[in-house]
Amino acid sequence: MSLGIHNDINGRAPRILFYSHDTFGLGHLRRSRALASAITQANPLASALILTGSPVAGRFTFPRRVDHVRLPGVTKRADGSYAARTIGMGIEEVTELRAGLIQTAVEQFDPDVLIVDKEPTGFRGELLPTLENLLRSQRTKLVLGLRDVLDEPEVLAAEWERKEALAATERFYDEIWVYGLRSIYDPTKGLALSNAAQSRIHWTGYLRRDLGPVSEPPEQPYILITPGGGGDGKAMVNLVLSAYEQDPDLSPRAVLVYGPFLSGELREDFEARVAALNGRVTAVGFESQIETLFAGAAGVVCMGGYNTFCEVLSFDKRAVIVPRTTPRLEQWIRASRAEDLGLVRMLDEQSGGLTPDAMIRAIRNLPHQHLPSQAIQPGLLDGLDYVTDRIDALLNPEQERATG
Repeated sequence: MSLGIHNDINGRAPRILFYSHDTFGLGHLRRSRALASAITQANPLASALILTGSPVAGRFTFPRRVDHVRLPGVTKRADGSYAARTIGMGIEEVTELRAGLIQTAVEQFDPDVLIVDKEPTGFRGELLPTLENLLRSQRTKLVLGLRDVLDEPEVLAAEWERKEALAATERFYDEIWVYGLRSIYDPTKGLALSNAAQSRIHWTGYLRRDLGPVSEPPEQPYILITPGGGGDGKAMVNLVLSAYEQDPDLSPRAVLVYGPFLSGELREDFEARVAALNGRVTAVGFESQIETLFAGAAGVVCMGGYNTFCEVLSFDKRAVIVPRTTPRLEQWIRASRAEDLGLVRMLDEQSGGLTPDAMIRAIRNLPHQHLPSQAIQPGLLDGLDYVTDRIDALLNPEQERATG
């Protein structure tokens, strides 16, 4: 791992900017936060700023020398269209407002490296004016960061063509980081990237989660039930509660974390069911320090989002993953590959059915599953070390040329 204790090529303390569009869920913000934390820890001179559309960004703690700017939120309607989350503006107006705020932040912060999460052109193309300016100035290194799985290759190819994301990736980005291993899955499969763009891809490995400040865990033993952000976790939570309702001897007890996006009405229904289970299931609200609950858990039942998967691997927890399959197959692809490798167990329609009986069997079998550490490949969790080394190389190109 690089010590990274260098000023950048301009002789000042390095500045790293993250763009995280965050229209839904927590994944993009939590990934950017983990990366920013690792970079600023590795380089005690560096500072990082995260531009995020997440409505819950203010509920997270950020490390020293890491801060965030909240972009006006947008929300996805049932028909797939977008609307402003709170302010009374049309989607075109709010996109223009966000684009202007991004440009201003970039001009004022003057980053040495800009790391864009997942969307090469940003939400509705809002990043394009900024990318054009940065390309002209040649002062900022541009990095596109991609999670291990994006979607089915054919679906992704059509989406990137519609958003002109392929052309933007070719034109603007100095490097492409994939936060996974090619041997597990290639998220760029199906994308017609040129040889030049492919040569700029770096496979970092998954992003390890550090324990950080861990509080006293709840009374043990317990299994952790986490639907991630919670906005699409209804089916999984319902399945777990049904399992405990149907089998009065099911153990150990469960600690359920409601995500911040679980609707109030649905939560009230779940709360009533939890109360009726007399302590066999307990529930807590959105838990920004979920690391504590992970660390103390005897096992995990979760959905298949990227960050939750990284936590399962990092804390070496036996896990049952119930992946969502809409609006994209990302979670199912990740979970099925992980199950093939012996890292987790997956529960879906094909592998035993999404029934209370299947969940009861899965929970009862958790203690007999292999730990992920018994199947982990070399380099699988090296993503943060790899990224801090790449940042060092981008800030000190002469040194990389000399050692390369």
